[in-house]
Amino acid sequence: MHKSIIIALILSCFAGTALSQGIQDSVFAVPPVTISPDNIFSTDRAGMKETKIDSLILLEKINLSLSDLLSESSTVFIKNHGRGALATASFRGTAPSHTQVSWNGININTPMAGMVDFSLIPVYIIDDMSLRHGAASVEDRSGGLGGSVNITNSADWSNSFSGRYMQGVGSYSSFDEYLQLSAGNSIIQWGGRAYHNYSENDYTFINRGIGNIDPVTGAIIHPTDTNRNADYRKYGMMQELYLRAGSRDFLSARWWGQKAYRTIPGATSYEGPDNSNLNRQWDTDHRFSADWKHFGDSSTLELRTGLSFKQLDYILKNIVYGRGMIPLIYSESRQSSFMNNASYTRDLAMGFSMKASLDANIYSVSTADTVQKTGYDRQRTELSAFLSLQKQVAGRLNLRLMLRQDLVDNEYIPLIPYLGFDLLLAEKGRLVLKGNIAANYHLPSLNDLYWVPGGNPDLLPEEGYSMELGLEGRQHFGDHSVEGELMAYRTDTDNWILWIPGYKGYWEPRNISRVLSQGIELSAGIKGYMGRLGYSLSGTYAYTSSVNYGDRDIWGEEAYGKQLVYIPLHSGNFMIKLMYRHYTLGWQHNSYSERYTTSSNDVSRRDRLYPYFMNNVTLGRELELKNISLSAELKVHNIFNETYHSVLYRPMPGRNYMLLLMVKF
Repeated sequence: MHKSIIIALILSCFAGTALSQGIQDSVFAVPPVTISPDNIFSTDRAGMKETKIDSLILLEKINLSLSDLLSESSTVFIKNHGRGALATASFRGTAPSHTQVSWNGININTPMAGMVDFSLIPVYIIDDMSLRHGAASVEDRSGGLGGSVNITNSADWSNSFSGRYMQGVGSYSSFDEYLQLSAGNSIIQWGGRAYHNYSENDYTFINRGIGNIDPVTGAIIHPTDTNRNADYRKYGMMQELYLRAGSRDFLSARWWGQKAYRTIPGATSYEGPDNSNLNRQWDTDHRFSADWKHFGDSSTLELRTGLSFKQLDYILKNIVYGRGMIPLIYSESRQSSFMNNASYTRDLAMGFSMKASLDANIYSVSTADTVQKTGYDRQRTELSAFLSLQKQVAGRLNLRLMLRQDLVDNEYIPLIPYLGFDLLLAEKGRLVLKGNIAANYHLPSLNDLYWVPGGNPDLLPEEGYSMELGLEGRQHFGDHSVEGELMAYRTDTDNWILWIPGYKGYWEPRNISRVLSQGIELSAGIKGYMGRLGYSLSGTYAYTSSVNYGDRDIWGEEAYGKQLVYIPLHSGNFMIKLMYRHYTLGWQHNSYSERYTTSSNDVSRRDRLYPYFMNNVTLGRELELKNISLSAELKVHNIFNETYHSVLYRPMPGRNYMLLLMVKF
């Protein structure tokens, strides 16, 4: 019964929009939208933890990948398989598929694996980015048990013509190039971007996966090795077009195309010849998003359509003496997504406001291995209805109710509710008590169900509930501002999906009956000016407990009640930036506690990953000419030459350098 009520409410809201559009004032001018840093008490964020990445940080880290940006500037833990290699996110101790990622409103998680490789998303293409933690992601879509990452692009309507070109040269024969041009007026704006990254990636490291015994002392000596067969290349383009079609209507269209190639090095524990295998991957992506926004007197209607196409080719060859390199795997995958959304927001009577949306999506996957003669072809259809109501009570209390109902392949999944609140404790001090309680639901990916060999069509969907409670505050003191947020959360998930080695010699996904994730997220910052000296200090800390409470008969006593693999219990980062005249000096610190590589958390094993501490320094200088700005920045990564791994037997580089030169006009 509740499904019919929700759909009827949403349809009636869209009908109200159509009736109201005929009586709009044709001379109405849409006011500019400004996101204020002090807007921490608003009904549309009631109970939510949302992190907006500062535009200055995006500019400072423009040559990095999104994986580097998230690990250095948020509480999201990035599981990095090596420099330029696969990088996935663990948001609040969850799996990579539990983080939903959107680009200009369209979901870019792959329908095959259900996750995103963050190493393939360059910061070049990002204008604005925000993170919604935990249940706040229900507003975007279902399945974000950990949270969501939202990337957007926007137009500068005051721009007539501008551009910037950047060239980077760094260690390991690394080269970065980036060009951006924008032109237009108050009616139409166009933007174009192009970029290219390349690296030999041949850094040296201490190979702790191999040990030689000293014949004299008997001590184990770990040799110095080189990261061979690890080069990567990435190049892409983006085109943007924005149009003011009258005083009430805005249209935009964006296309982003990218080609990436990388050689995947062997594990450092391998002691055979260096040229015994060839392991390569090609990724080709095309994404398109178009939307229309119509602003009424007290309402907004938005229609969006999007396409996403991905081609992933993977080849593994091993040498067979007397026959040469023989392919063991030659996998070709085609993935496509067609996504459509209609949303409507409106101010209602008695101080209420609402938002309603409808989504209709189609996902297709075709994969084949021409060597092993395996593969699958599958399609998934998805309809989703969303409704939220919010109200402010007595100027002190914000309440928000969200409901999402999905229909996947003609089957309803359980209703997903969210109830959040904000309580203003100190208006002058801008101190807010916030919290929410919500449910969520995550379907197995198409690989989980149909991958050959190993897919399990009998997998159950993951479902659970979460609770959050925290404080957020901001205050100004003359030329200085302070902000901070502390949030505690608890997420209880049933039927957690995990791939494990099976009895038939290959990996298979299974359901864990229960995983309990709970922890604390703390973020704080202060910035301001002292005369001509500008400064900014910010940091985050996360305590993340993600524990396996699966069936003892299946997992055994050793795994029960233990932390999930590769999830650090403690992590944090700290950043300091000083600005004087045209000079900047920055220091970035990241810390991670030990991570286990076995479900038993065996501390006696040598293959657990020890804590590590990362430190980076940047020094920059900007020169302002008449119509041109020239800047140079030197970045020193891992200044203390720390030896560390993010993934077992996948070493990360020691101290390395990057010099960036940029021209802006």
